[in-house]
Amino acid sequence: MNGRWISTGALLAALAVTAGAFGAHALAARLTPEALALWETGVRYLMYGALGVICAGLGSARGPERLWTLSAACLATGSIVFSGTLGAMALGGPRWLGAVTPLGGALLIAGFVALAAAALRR
Repeated sequence: MNGRWISTGALLAALAVTAGAFGAHALAARLTPEALALWETGVRYLMYGALGVICAGLGSARGPERLWTLSAACLATGSIVFSGTLGAMALGGPRWLGAVTPLGGALLIAGFVALAAAALRR
């Protein structure tokens, strides 16, 4: 079992909960509804990715296959890129970040596909 990926996933999940609480309590009155929706989408996908990273870490106990590591790396990176760009745009960051956001989404998709493939290999 790869404890580093489980720890990474747990820290990403903690960050998602923290960012969600921050959005609900500190940003709700300061952001437009559209900006708040961007923030909430980023937080939601950060949690999805975090749970996927934890699953990949737990799954690695089945064998030290590269697919488990590929899955965890794609999910962690995709979560940070996708959620980070949405969060930055919600807080007034440059709109060109919207062109980067789909790269994070593609990494999330690739990570979940790799997770499925790794699970089927045994």
